[in-house]
Amino acid sequence: MSFEVSSLCDAIDKMMLKHLPPEEVRRRDAAGEPPEHLLKIFADIGLFNLVLPEKEGGLGGNWEQLSIIQERLGYHATMAALLYNRVTCFGIMTLVTSGSPTQKKAWMPKLLAGKGAFALALSEAEAGSDAGALQTRAEKTGKNWKITGRKIWISGAKSALKMVVAARTDSKSRGGKGVTLFLVSPDAKGISMTPLDKIGNRCSLSYDIGFDEVLVPDEARLGVVGEGFECLKKTLFYARSGLAAAVVGTAQAAVDAALAHARERKQFGQSIGRFQVLAHRLANMQTDVDLARLLTRELAKSIDAGKDCTRLSAQAKLVTTETLKKITEQGMQIMASAGYAVESDMQRYWRDARLYTFGEGSSEILLDLIAQDIGVGRGIQND
Repeated sequence: MSFEVSSLCDAIDKMMLKHLPPEEVRRRDAAGEPPEHLLKIFADIGLFNLVLPEKEGGLGGNWEQLSIIQERLGYHATMAALLYNRVTCFGIMTLVTSGSPTQKKAWMPKLLAGKGAFALALSEAEAGSDAGALQTRAEKTGKNWKITGRKIWISGAKSALKMVVAARTDSKSRGGKGVTLFLVSPDAKGISMTPLDKIGNRCSLSYDIGFDEVLVPDEARLGVVGEGFECLKKTLFYARSGLAAAVVGTAQAAVDAALAHARERKQFGQSIGRFQVLAHRLANMQTDVDLARLLTRELAKSIDAGKDCTRLSAQAKLVTTETLKKITEQGMQIMASAGYAVESDMQRYWRDARLYTFGEGSSEILLDLIAQDIGVGRGIQND
């Protein structure tokens, strides 16, 4: 680990231990209370400015550095990493890649100051996170757009500065064509929100959202009409990179918890970590995490290089989330009743891991994207 990376990790560690220590993470998880006090702290130490390119007035930090930040936040508390990602990926980078000068002027200062985050309103009951199957529609009425439809499992929507809403603007279009993105206020007339209770990720509050002829001005549109899918792909490069890095951090925390238990738990007069079966299982767990980390760093480097990351971002999200799911299964088995206890961090990792394999693109959708990229699967025309 380089000095620069080590220093960055040390700074994140100190900040998290001071402002969101382990006991506070457990309390907030039980209460379903997001750590939104961290937004101002992140802003004050420059974590939001770091993501913004110099030409946009930021510090111009590279995405590889940001991946390290996201991983370290995920190590301490996934709830903190997800909050950070909603500002950097759904907010700042959406504006950088698709926002108009007016939109940037209105919302970038608020995001950089830690005054709130954006929420991505993509998922629908009949479409999941498959953007190509969206049914929410937006119709042009004079200088406004009228949005009608329903979104579900939208995290952070109620407290968001703006929701990035994907809607179909061409009623005859299919798949990813004819989709447009809009910035919509969560308290706009015609919006109804129903909170959804969850077994995991309890600090990432999610909602079922109804849009009943919600009027938004054309100035709220992100990018070109009908090309929202291309805008969305850019946002998802960053979002999947951020989530993948955060998940690697959580997976490392799960391995460390299992290792600590294996060293402390005694059976037959010795620590259970001395038994070859468990030692090899733990070695495999650490190897899986290390490989997942390498993939997230490769994705970050590719983003910095300006490459098309459609396949790599899908692969990183797929591998890291499936790795965390497997790691927490094994961690629960190693810790047994100790992991099943309410006060155990392992059971929280295990609960939270279940969401990540289908949030922001299910594993099945990601496999479809990868298959199409290598020339097989649905959507590929036979010669």
